Order: sequence, then structure tokens, then C-alpha cells
Amino acid sequence: MGVLEVVSEAPLDDGAVEDCSAVASLLAELVVTRGHYSDTIERNRRLQPMQLAAEILRAQLPPLTFSTGHLLISGILEPCHDVGGDAFDYAVNGDTAHLALFDAAGHGSAGGMRAVILASLALGAYRNARRSGLDLIDTYHHIDQAVRAHDRYGMITAVLAEIDQRTGLLRVISAGHPSGIVLRDGKVVKVLPTPTALPVTLGDKRPPVVVEEALEPGDRLLLYTDGIIEARNPQGEHFGIDRLIDFAVKAMADDLPAPEATRRLVHAILGYQDDRLQDDATVLLAEWRSPAPPHSDTELIVPPAGDPLRS
Repeated sequence: MGVLEVVSEAPLDDGAVEDCSAVASLLAELVVTRGHYSDTIERNRRLQPMQLAAEILRAQLPPLTFSTGHLLISGILEPCHDVGGDAFDYAVNGDTAHLALFDAAGHGSAGGMRAVILASLALGAYRNARRSGLDLIDTYHHIDQAVRAHDRYGMITAVLAEIDQRTGLLRVISAGHPSGIVLRDGKVVKVLPTPTALPVTLGDKRPPVVVEEALEPGDRLLLYTDGIIEARNPQGEHFGIDRLIDFAVKAMADDLPAPEATRRLVHAILGYQDDRLQDDATVLLAEWRSPAPPHSDTELIVPPAGDPLRS
């Protein structure tokens, strides 16, 4: 997320605003694509050197925000300079959006590196399962077996979810992870049950259960790690699920875009702990805006009339 300021000597008409929007989109694309083969932008972005564990994990995360037009996904992980083992991932394949959050046990310098390796294994196994076409239950077992083969005593809590863009059907496995929250019309309509599976590396002890929930257009799904609700203020009080729900409801009432809502939530967690996080704070927010047509991955997006970038 970034901000581009346009200074004009006179008020801008609608056409000029559209031109500015197009230029901003082009600049954003240039910043993202050039960042793949140059460190210039990343060097300017960092306020302090990043630890090795954070460097390893941060490079594996997907873009923070993505939209199909029918579904918007926004994620954020804080702090980026001292990772405690959190990771998130998502992908949209055809009509299905895949979402995952992982929280590997082990904090501190030595423990943090172990946690990052575990989280990296979980990310790799998740993507491998997803790209092999495995369903949600088989994906859970695939991750569980891959991590257990490397570190039998490692421990990862996780939430794996799928959203059908056509129908809004949500399917979730919560492997010892905090509950997800479904928000609708400015209020919480569902706190998803948890756990429905054992944490990763214990998946051979009990079969997972998939929970289904029917989303409605405009609904938001909020997934988060324990670094959000277990954040402590100087008096030792947890941020807690009630404060999280209050924040999420207020963000919807204020009509905040999903990326801004996730950013403000993490800043609220930082402020609650006087900018000294004791654990990663990670959020993944999905907003199902409208039913997608069949084969939405082939849908033609028509740019608005007068778009200067339109050929």
C-alpha cells in the first residue's frame, strides 16, 4: 500500500481525476514489477535492517491485496523485522479462492528460525497440495505429513479455507487456530467453531472436520493469529476477542476498504502494546462482494470509457 499525491493549481475535473487514477495504477504496477529484480525500492522502504528469519519468510508471502472484482483479499503481517512464525497465503483458481493462515511455535532468535522453517514448509506443502488439485481435507493431511516428516516435534496451528466465488459457500478447517469471524451489515453473524482439527504434525491422531458457512454478498471473513487477541498492554490485559470484534464492526460501519481495515487493525495492536509486539500480529481479510459468473477466471474486465491506457 502506498500514497501518491497530485498537486494541481486548479480543481481537477472528472476527466483529470480519471487520468490521475490511471497514472497511479500504472505507477503501482511499475513499483511492484520492478521490485522483483531490483532492491532499490526495498532498501528505501526499510527503516532498519531486517533479521534473517524475517527475510526468509517475508519473501514467500503473496501480495498483500488482490481483487477479482467479485472477491477482495487483503492480508498483513506485523512485525516484519522480528518474525515469530506467522505466515499467510492465498490463491484464486477458477471459481475457488483458497486462503490459509499458519502460526508455527517457537519465538526468539534460535526458536524464531525454527518457526520460520516450519512455516516455510507449511507454505510450500500448502501450495503443492493446492496446485495438485487436492481438496481441503487432503490438503490438511498433505501439510501435516510434510511438516511431520521434517520435524516430528514441531507444532503449527493453521486455518485453511475455501470460498466459492459463485455461491459464497465458505469451507473451513481450523487446526487448533483461533476462530474466524464472519461480518455482515456491520455486525458479527458467526464466530466459526474451533478447533475442527488438531494442529499440524498431530493430524494422524484425529480426522479433520470441515465447517461450512453460506456467505452473503458484502460479507467479510476475518482470519487472524493469536498475536492479535493475545496482545498485552502495559497492564498485562489481553486485546481479546471482544476488542477485535468491536474494531471489525467499526471498520465496516466506517466503510473502510479491506486493505485499510487490516492496516488500522495492526496499528491498533501496535498502539495497544506501546509499539512493542510480543508476537507476530497477522490478519487475512476476505470480502465476498458479489456472485461471480461461471468460469470467472476467463471473465473480460472492460476498462471505463475514456481510460487513457485503453488501446
